[in-house]
Amino acid sequence: MRLKNNLLFLFGISLILLSCNQDLEKKANKIHDDIISIDTHTDTPLNFLDTTFDVGKWNDFETTRTRVDFPRMKAGRLDGVFMAVFIGQGPRTVEGNQKAKSRALEIFSALHEKVNLYPEQAEIALNSEDIYRIKKTGKSTVYIGVENGYPIGTDISNIKEFYDLGARYITLCHTKNNDICDSSTDDKGPEYNGLSAFGEDVVKEMNRLGMLVDVSHISDSSFFDVLKLTNMPVIASHSSVRAICDNARNFSDNMLFAIKENGGVIQICILSDYIKTPLPYPERDSVFQALREKYNHFEGLSEVEYQEAVKEWRATDKLYPKELATVSDVVDHIDYVVNTIGIDYVGIGTDFDGGGGVTGCMDDSEMKNITVELLKRGYNKEEIGKIWGGNFLRIFKEVENKKKS
Repeated sequence: MRLKNNLLFLFGISLILLSCNQDLEKKANKIHDDIISIDTHTDTPLNFLDTTFDVGKWNDFETTRTRVDFPRMKAGRLDGVFMAVFIGQGPRTVEGNQKAKSRALEIFSALHEKVNLYPEQAEIALNSEDIYRIKKTGKSTVYIGVENGYPIGTDISNIKEFYDLGARYITLCHTKNNDICDSSTDDKGPEYNGLSAFGEDVVKEMNRLGMLVDVSHISDSSFFDVLKLTNMPVIASHSSVRAICDNARNFSDNMLFAIKENGGVIQICILSDYIKTPLPYPERDSVFQALREKYNHFEGLSEVEYQEAVKEWRATDKLYPKELATVSDVVDHIDYVVNTIGIDYVGIGTDFDGGGGVTGCMDDSEMKNITVELLKRGYNKEEIGKIWGGNFLRIFKEVENKKKS
């Protein structure tokens, strides 16, 4: 009898929890009806170089290992996404720079082509107001960024060219130092102890054009150099908090306070290793290191070699799954920023299709789960609206207006 009563009790608790979660999901849906939600960083355009990938249809994550498409955006109640023209760092030579720019232009072209195939589902946006108009039509909004200033080379005019192709931010560097600044993760250490002289010109030109300066990936010294120089708010399109996860890619408290003073925003990255310190997994580390070496760290690959590398990387990821951080862990980072510098300086940039993804939010179809977790923690509709897009759009609009003035 006692066992039966215990089972009935547990069953009753399960029903209550299910009902609560359903209520929260309904509340989340109503909130998403009224707010603008933006993911400020994905690497999805790399998938556009694969002729088998169709951004206009639902792509099952377990089958394709991709995370973003227009139907999944709708399912997750995500209104807009920044798709990054990503270029890995290669040789800083005339030939290397030319190759990087050519690759960037190829990705720009593929991005425009793939999105324009589905005019009834999505539209490329160019300013902060476009997303409001596009949402009213029922379509998804696509903004464009550039991740890594490498394809700029040493030619400042390339920035305007990328702007004219739709890019509205540039992440100044990636995992290695480039001609603009030091990276936070270059194993060779700092080269300039911040921005280079050319990098200063890059920031000034971006300010002139009304282009958002993205300070994710750059070193602490580079970050503070940018803030001394810029006359506009900056963004960190996909970064998290160092006090919770001690990773050089994440922001220290000093950086958080500095971005508040600048009026900028940190968009929390949901790449698991930046959210929660990973547990040791030597077997996985070993096979992925072998893959990096096999494919020359993804530098200088032909199109065929690149597609082979992506296919093998995805297959290996399935063979050696790692324990991921959770949506709750992600919201811990949001909480930390809110409690440290306030609600007006935080947002979300997943890094989907570039490593991002946590348990409970593996692709765009699950984005609403972040809202549910925010509701569980007592955030109201206005605060959730700021986190999901309001803060970022405020900065986007300010940068546009300063350009005009």
